[in-house]
Amino acid sequence: MDDNDSTQRFQPTSNGHRRRWLGVAALVVAIALVGYGAASWYVYDRVGTAPGACHEEDLANSPESYRTGNVDFQAIADANTMPAPQEIRFASRDPQIPDAKLAAWWIPAEAADAPAVVLVHGIQSCRREANVLVPAGMLHRAGYSVFLMDMRDHGDSGGDDRRFAGGSEEYLDVLGGWDWVRAQGVPADRIGILGLSFGAISSVIAGGQEPQVAAVWADSVASRLDEGMGNFVVDQLGDPTGLSRIVVPGAILWARLIAGDDLTRFNPIDQVANYTGRSIAFVHGAEDKVLPASMSTEMQAAAVAAGATSPEAWIVPGAGHTQAVFFQPAEYESRILAFFTAALGGP
Repeated sequence: MDDNDSTQRFQPTSNGHRRRWLGVAALVVAIALVGYGAASWYVYDRVGTAPGACHEEDLANSPESYRTGNVDFQAIADANTMPAPQEIRFASRDPQIPDAKLAAWWIPAEAADAPAVVLVHGIQSCRREANVLVPAGMLHRAGYSVFLMDMRDHGDSGGDDRRFAGGSEEYLDVLGGWDWVRAQGVPADRIGILGLSFGAISSVIAGGQEPQVAAVWADSVASRLDEGMGNFVVDQLGDPTGLSRIVVPGAILWARLIAGDDLTRFNPIDQVANYTGRSIAFVHGAEDKVLPASMSTEMQAAAVAAGATSPEAWIVPGAGHTQAVFFQPAEYESRILAFFTAALGGP
């Protein structure tokens, strides 16, 4: 038998092996894609679902009396209570949230011409949380009117799809609150915004998109949404390896497919370029494991480069996520009053 006969005899076997290996490889890729899709869906569904209500432990909180959940911080809450608020329903600027579906408390100052501050809670939180009520109490005691709002699908507000949109929609809720305060006769240059965590993200975007917003105080903000989401996922899943960050791109894709939300449409670091001639401040806990303090430092540098009035980013030793107001309450109060007085004019 010649060489040609041997080649013809063994060629089919070689091709068969190749086809089998290609089939196995295709199966492995398919399993990997399905597994990645399932994992990223799990993360999006868990982290990206808005609660539609306040946390049970905060339900009894009100401006007149509220608990912090930490006995060491309770004296700070007790020193920053407020009068009974007016219950408000207001409209988002988003036409997808029709009518006045959003909830807020309005606590006007005694002086009719007082400046006002809109306070915005974090993700899966609400206006009843102590980290919102404490700075509100500080401001009100100093003579400011305060507007404490629930964003869509949070607290007592209505909503659209119970999904987190990365601030790409929620910033319109913040501006709806700002519009409501302005409609009470408060001039635009006398209204500021104070946001915490996801509320800080939405507030920075709101100020970036509305040039009449005079001042924004951003507590524990993320500079970039994808990085912030990655850190938040790791924290929520209790993942010490950090490997769960790899599913964030998939979660972002699920948001587009399921809810039509572009979670990375606005990055706060890009929005500060629009703050030229206006005021923006950053505060962060040095021990923040959710969003590292370096994000606020980076944001402040970008704000200064853009020509904004921005004090040095204040990094509070020992404080975790949105805890600065509890670790250094006297300094926090002094700084927010100095910032908003300089930006809005004193009460």
